[in-house]
Amino acid sequence: MAFPHGADSEVGTLQSVMLHRPGNELKRLTPRNNDRLLFDGIPWVSRAQEEHDDFAEALRGRGVEVLYLTDLLTETLASEAARNHAITTTLSGLHLGDTMRGYLARVMRDLSPEELTGYLTAGVRNDEVRGGFGIVTSLLASDDFLIDPLPNLLFTRDSSVWVRDRVAVTSLAMPARSRETQLTELIYTEHPRFQGTRKIHGWHHEHVEGGDVLLLAPGVIAVGVGERTTPAGVERFARQVFHADLAHTVLAVPIAQERATMHLDTVCTMVDVDKIVMYPNVADSLRAYAVTLADRAEDDRDLELDVADAEPFLVAAAKAMEIDTLHQIDTGLDPVTAEREQWDDGNNTLALAPRVAVAYERNDETNARLEEAGIEVVRIAGSELGSGRGGPRCMSCPISREPLPVG
Repeated sequence: MAFPHGADSEVGTLQSVMLHRPGNELKRLTPRNNDRLLFDGIPWVSRAQEEHDDFAEALRGRGVEVLYLTDLLTETLASEAARNHAITTTLSGLHLGDTMRGYLARVMRDLSPEELTGYLTAGVRNDEVRGGFGIVTSLLASDDFLIDPLPNLLFTRDSSVWVRDRVAVTSLAMPARSRETQLTELIYTEHPRFQGTRKIHGWHHEHVEGGDVLLLAPGVIAVGVGERTTPAGVERFARQVFHADLAHTVLAVPIAQERATMHLDTVCTMVDVDKIVMYPNVADSLRAYAVTLADRAEDDRDLELDVADAEPFLVAAAKAMEIDTLHQIDTGLDPVTAEREQWDDGNNTLALAPRVAVAYERNDETNARLEEAGIEVVRIAGSELGSGRGGPRCMSCPISREPLPVG
């Protein structure tokens, strides 16, 4: 069955989720391009697929409807309007030149929806075309990409996030990922399942990534500000959620601008209505600025925002959530173990319900701490899935969660 769309928390019972099964785009990674495409290593693709299939099956075993991004995209591309839009945006890069752009447009218009999905996600190399010969194809190396692959599609959390009954189409900071949100927006706009879905933000706005957005409680959203999400992005996002009455408080949380802490969800994730698993090496220094609405106007651009002085994150979060304490469960048991397990996405859990979370099996100490705190841990393998720096939360975009009870 299709569940109603939306989520008001990180921990309401998960009903429907969008995943992306690793595909041919991962086979495009090489030692020469993996850094540019944001992977720390070259994954063993067949094993990554096995691990991802087990992840999806673990979700289905808990009654979660699993939707695949490429299936949704292929179904969307059955529409001629959607096909034309996808082709135009994909070929808009200035590196192609008019000769190659015109040739690829003609080729892509003749593809089946399944074949076009492959072009859009796995990319096209210079030596894979049989026409469009001109300056561009002559001067590029044979294995240069005319259309880049999108290996980070695996991390569906980043390109969209549901806030109650609206979907925020995000704006990804890294050039290697910029096309992902264009495809996501196309799905939410043209796929029959999402007909009439109201959207906020958008890929053409200031940078906000889904991995930085945590729905701490109904009406309370934390947004990390660091390598991927900008202060200007948080400001626009806050104005939009306030204008739509989706939240009463947005916590802007500065995080280190480095690979190990690229998103807020690499530092902490919710595992219960009042419990958060958190990297202890930054817990004491993590601060938050509570942003609330100071004035109301019909136009969201006229909304006045009140920005409070910075407070410790856990203090600011508990105040906004109107609870006594947001309980911290530490990653690891000591600073060295914590650093190792944080790098291995020990903080990056996916809550299936209050006190039930999916986590990578390799983070033994963190998982033990979660269980000691009364959290049921659903363990999955991630030796290959983790090569792109992402855990169960990164790999999942909740489409529907049960609302948390009021009071």
